Formats: sequence, C-alpha cells, structure tokens
Amino acid sequence: QSGANDLQTKADRLVQMSICASLARKFPKVTIIGEEELPPHNVAEELIEDGHCEEILKKPCPPQYTGIKEEELVIWVDPLDGTKEYTEGLLDHVTVLIGIAYGGKAIAGVINQPYYNYEAGADAVLGRTIWGVLGIGAFGFELTEAPAGKHIVVTTRSHSSTLVNDCIAALNPDTVIRVGGAGNKIIQLIEGKASAYVFASPGCKKWDTCAPEAILHAVGGKITDIHGNSFHYNKEVKHMNSAGVLATLRNYDYYASRIPNTVKQSLVP
Repeated sequence: QSGANDLQTKADRLVQMSICASLARKFPKVTIIGEEELPPHNVAEELIEDGHCEEILKKPCPPQYTGIKEEELVIWVDPLDGTKEYTEGLLDHVTVLIGIAYGGKAIAGVINQPYYNYEAGADAVLGRTIWGVLGIGAFGFELTEAPAGKHIVVTTRSHSSTLVNDCIAALNPDTVIRVGGAGNKIIQLIEGKASAYVFASPGCKKWDTCAPEAILHAVGGKITDIHGNSFHYNKEVKHMNSAGVLATLRNYDYYASRIPNTVKQSLVP
C-alpha cells in the first residue's frame, strides 16, 4: 500500500511545487494555500511555468474585478484531486484544481484533467483544461444539462459512510454515480451526466471546492454545504468543509429541500 501512497505523494508534491512556485514568482503578493506543504523558495527551474494563455487575455476583465489588488487574492490549490483513484489507475477521475478567491468568494477557477481521453487510443489528444471566471463564463467543455425529470446523483467513490448513503437514499435518485474527486464531480454536473452532487460528510476541503465552485457559478449553477450555507475562501478560514457539499447545475432547491434533518444535525458547519 505504501508504494501507491508514495507515488501519490511524489506526484502531489511535484505538481504543487510547480503550480505554487510559478504563481508565487509571477504574483508574489497573493496568498497561496495548497493541500501539501508549500514548496521552498529554491524550486528547480524546470518546474517553473512562466508562459500565459493568450485566449484568456483576450477576454475583457469584468468591471467588478478591475480594481483588485494582488494581495487581496487567495489561491487555493489541490495538486491532485482524486488521489486514491490515481493510484488505482482510474485516471479520468484525476484533476488539478486552482481556485481564485476575492473577498472570501470563489471568482475564478481552473480544472485540469491531465488524463482526459486516456482510453481513446494512441492518436487521441490527452488532457484538457476547463476554466471559468464569474462575469465572463466557463470554457473548455460543452455545457449540457442532465436529462429532464431524471434525478442522477453523483457522490463519493472512496469516502462512503452510513450518513452519505442515508442522505442519498432520501433523495430517491433514479441513478447514483460514484466517482473520485470533487473536480470530477462538478464536471459530471456541467456536462449533463449528473443532476446533483451530494456529499454528506465532513471530508472535503476548501481546495477541493474553490475552483469547481467558480466554474459552476459562472454557468449559473449552485454549490453550498448540506445546510445551504455558502463556502468562504478568505485566507483565515478553516480548511475543512465540515458540513458537506450539495451542488447542482439546475434545480438546486429540489435537492436542498429533500436533505433529511437527521443528516443536517449530524454535520455541523
């Protein structure tokens, strides 16, 4: 078992080093909070990315963000979301998450799927990047709504519990999809494969939800804890989303109204 864990840890650390060191060099005043310990200052040059994406720079900055100072931003980084699945070879579950918060709110996010298309054969283009900014929209995928009248719930694959399952049963879903990674679950919502993401457990962290939240909100979806409270992403906030997650692209109220009180009482924000 330690072999898989060592692999996961090494990949985690290298990705986090690359992302955090590259961001810190370009934007020295931002606060970066990563799942792993932040890298030291002397990171190997080959891990530093100093390019930028022309496609994004062509978009106008939403007026509400033009006056933001660098030091007012908090960047939440999950270098490898879906780590358990990564070590098991379920590579499409794996995402890299970079979320940007301002005033405690998620305002922009990147979900990179490094192994997207990995089963599509040798000629397939591997990997894709989905990104979004509030006030601009979200890009890199085709926005699709789940089939009307169907209740398809996506939930955890490797962190199940009685509470998680009781909550899902109360929603009376037509189908339950169990996949790894918070980033991957939000992709299920925005690509129409699931109608709600429900996780009645305290296990999820701010770096799991910041980037997906920005992308989901950019296309009119909604994510909260199980009680309906918004998540806060200011640098002082605790890292655990201890009251779980409820997210939908559409019909949020339908699912929110069906969360049992027993579940709510078990999950304290």
